[in-house]
Amino acid sequence: MDYSQPLDQIPLWVLFSGTVILFIIAAESGFRVGKFVISRSKQARKSQVGTILGASLGLLAFLLAITFSMAGSRFDTRKQLVLDEANAIETTYLRAKLLPEPFRSEFQDLLRKYVNVRAEIQTVTLDTIRQIIAKSEELQGLLWSKTIDLTEKKPISIVTGLFIQSLNEVLDLHGKRVTAGLLNRISPSVITTLYFVAFLCMATMGYQAGLTGVRTLVSGFGLMLAFSAVLMLITDLERPSQKIFGVNQQVMVNLKTRISQVP
Repeated sequence: MDYSQPLDQIPLWVLFSGTVILFIIAAESGFRVGKFVISRSKQARKSQVGTILGASLGLLAFLLAITFSMAGSRFDTRKQLVLDEANAIETTYLRAKLLPEPFRSEFQDLLRKYVNVRAEIQTVTLDTIRQIIAKSEELQGLLWSKTIDLTEKKPISIVTGLFIQSLNEVLDLHGKRVTAGLLNRISPSVITTLYFVAFLCMATMGYQAGLTGVRTLVSGFGLMLAFSAVLMLITDLERPSQKIFGVNQQVMVNLKTRISQVP
């Protein structure tokens, strides 16, 4: 399954630079159109461009705030799921110690391999996420197959029931992490709309400058940088593999270290 979106393949510095250049082109185009219009009709100065520009910038700021909040909420969910999964795996590992042999050793060995795979997410890129998911699901199949053997060969006890419950939670959390990190993303149409509205705002800003004949280059360029930076941050928050932001996997790495120390 392809989990990527169009902007995922573009480096952040390229995206930021391209957005700034796009805004400069929009503002310059609007400025030239404004100069052309005012040269034909002096009455154009009395238009409500300033009011429209203020409303447009307000709308853009509102859209950016809403989208940033959505991306930030999803980011917080991903961080919480890493902690929940590490706790669930450790609980399952500890409960496996209560099982009779040979199931105790077999389950613990499979859980160690599973944690090793999950800890790899600390350093991977989007290209290898598919492989990690495949390895994880393969080990999940082995764990569940071994659970079926356990229930068939040993009578169901409270300990076995608790172990199966925690193992089931581990499997569920894998699905939740895939959904939160790869599937439940902001629609590309929303991001496209943000860029479109931002482009129109910069063009309107340039158009007003063309009508008045006055351009504030420093403040205008600063505004372009600010909006470009926010768009870049939203894009990075949205990516499964972030550069600026990143879901810290240290809790999983620490768990790997703890359970790898076999007595």
